[in-house]
Amino acid sequence: MTTPSARATPDRPPELLAAGGVLLRAYRPDDVDAVLATATDETFARWTTVPVPSRRADAERFVLEVVPAGWASGDVLTWALEVDGAHAGNVGLRTTATPGVLSVGFGLDAGHRGRGVLSAALRTLLPWAAEHGCEAVRWSAHVGNWASRRVAWATGFRVEGTVRRAEAQRGQLRDCWTGTWCAGDPTTPATTWLDVPRVDLGDVVLRPWADEDVPRVVEACTDPLTRQWLPHLPDPYEPEQAAGFVESTRLGAAEGHAVGWCAADARTDLALASVTLFGLGQGGRPAELGYWAHPDARGRGVVTSGVRAAARHALLPADVGGLGLPAVLLRAEPGNAPSRAVAQRAGFASAGWDLAPGLPEQGPTTLDRFVLRAQDLPPA
Repeated sequence: MTTPSARATPDRPPELLAAGGVLLRAYRPDDVDAVLATATDETFARWTTVPVPSRRADAERFVLEVVPAGWASGDVLTWALEVDGAHAGNVGLRTTATPGVLSVGFGLDAGHRGRGVLSAALRTLLPWAAEHGCEAVRWSAHVGNWASRRVAWATGFRVEGTVRRAEAQRGQLRDCWTGTWCAGDPTTPATTWLDVPRVDLGDVVLRPWADEDVPRVVEACTDPLTRQWLPHLPDPYEPEQAAGFVESTRLGAAEGHAVGWCAADARTDLALASVTLFGLGQGGRPAELGYWAHPDARGRGVVTSGVRAAARHALLPADVGGLGLPAVLLRAEPGNAPSRAVAQRAGFASAGWDLAPGLPEQGPTTLDRFVLRAQDLPPA
């Protein structure tokens, strides 16, 4: 598999049986309908380079011409995935300009997503590639394709960064995440991906942020009181910045350093506040809680409830669903009486002060420290 001319691979796909009954096999003419259904699925088309609209002739060409030609040349090795006798998607290995390095691509039919099919397939395919001379496999996906990133993470790829304008898609250049699996690496996660658990607090629920929350984030982050205590917020604060905030909460969890909750109204699901546990996995100091409130949430105890629940998640032992941290830090400006009151009501104890960077024109600023230790965690 080092070069097409000195190949160490067969010229037609061998059958590979993966865990959970997932079969990697050759494509057959009777797969055309399933391939067409996948190609015309809106989610699949969004993240791939299939023609839009895709027609039956495109699916026939893929199954009857493109896949066999890839195996004949050794440049693109594509398997159909089968589960319980039904087409479930595909996975492929492509040669690159670097000998011994392949790239991987994969996709699933809509009805098989969320069932671990791709993870099972890759845990079989990656060692197979290594046995046939591959030293490294590259993965890439358009920024925002969290389903693909989750599969790559679950099967041992290390995400190494973002490449701007890395791939053309229907005339537009797209930014891509990229990662690598090396021969000999495990096919299990190499890093931590933190969950953002849903927590029911009665009238309020803590949940992950969603794209639909963007307008509420804009309202909160353009509010004069919010901006008074968060002067580093962009000005003007537009939907683009709010969407970036929502995406940053997903990235923090995926990279294992933050858990960002939206505190939402349990009845309407409207976003009321942000509660973020950050600085995780960095060592040297306690993880920290930060928060802000939409004007609709002030004076209702929303932030206090959210902070209390987030602190419990951080401090409870891992065997009961927590993160098992020894302590959590919270900081507030001395003049920010509502923020200080949240810390005190949530059970945090005063622990001195820090000197933190301020705006360039103002210089450093003083922040009061509050700490809650695991042994002092209030009863539920």
